[in-house]
Amino acid sequence: MYPTMRNKKQNHRSAKTHIGLLVREFTSLFKLLLFFVSLFTVTHVFAQYNPCGHKPNNLDPGAPSGARASDQRKVIPYPYLREADVMWSKRVWRTLDLREKMNHPYYYPEAPHNGLASLFDIIKGGVLNGCITAFDNPAMDDEFKVQMSAEAAAAILISQEYVEVEDPYNPGTYKLDTITNEVSSTDVKAYWIKEDWFFDKQRSVMDVRIIGICPLKEKRDPNTGDILGYQPLFWCYFPQLRPLLVRQEVYTGQNNGQRLTYDDIFQKRFFASYIHKESNVYDRPIPAYLTGMDALLESERVKEDISNYESDLWHY
Repeated sequence: MYPTMRNKKQNHRSAKTHIGLLVREFTSLFKLLLFFVSLFTVTHVFAQYNPCGHKPNNLDPGAPSGARASDQRKVIPYPYLREADVMWSKRVWRTLDLREKMNHPYYYPEAPHNGLASLFDIIKGGVLNGCITAFDNPAMDDEFKVQMSAEAAAAILISQEYVEVEDPYNPGTYKLDTITNEVSSTDVKAYWIKEDWFFDKQRSVMDVRIIGICPLKEKRDPNTGDILGYQPLFWCYFPQLRPLLVRQEVYTGQNNGQRLTYDDIFQKRFFASYIHKESNVYDRPIPAYLTGMDALLESERVKEDISNYESDLWHY
């Protein structure tokens, strides 16, 4: 009697052990299956087309479909910089006038063609596609504090107005018609650029980082059509804009084989500009206290101060 009961208990324990092993194996297989399912889902999501990682798809509908070398380019990160290594810095604001000959690569072509597009078309396409965040109140706030929604940014770039027009089929009667006004690249004739100059004592170099860029649209008198000045549209954070600029080629001269992108010419400082503001305790631009030739001379003084600081660090 006793051995029989002991055998039953042993058989019962053995069955429980086998059941436990089966449960653990089933759990391990289930976890492994979940892992592969999640991995496939994440890979599938990231493999989908991401307009923020490519050129905006509404820039040039007639562009050739063949892949180019610039389409595969990636942003080259800046050299590593510690805050403790910055022994001197100065923040300046520049005006980049597209009417100057050196700045024509940023203005032309006026309409996208053959895979080329102007700088404003890149910015405009990125904002409309949601790849770039536009920041509101550009005239008073350049600290990227107030983000604009996609609808608010589109309302600045594309507006509609209702006008009364005569019905051609019923002379003497009028009806409402919708006119779409879109800001094009020909309306933008200048840019504001916000940048930081600093001396990195770890690398012993004077370096610069572009922080933001703001397109300026011509402001005209509705009655006479005369140009009254420039109206800032919105600020864009430049590091967020670089993935689009690095994939857009730009025509810089007579050499079609020189494949430069907008990111290249910005990093090479291939533009002409003048400083209209430097960091100061009053937070005022140069035109607020100087005008005409005096303002240009003050701008040149700021440039020379930056250059002289770097030169004075070295002894020969």
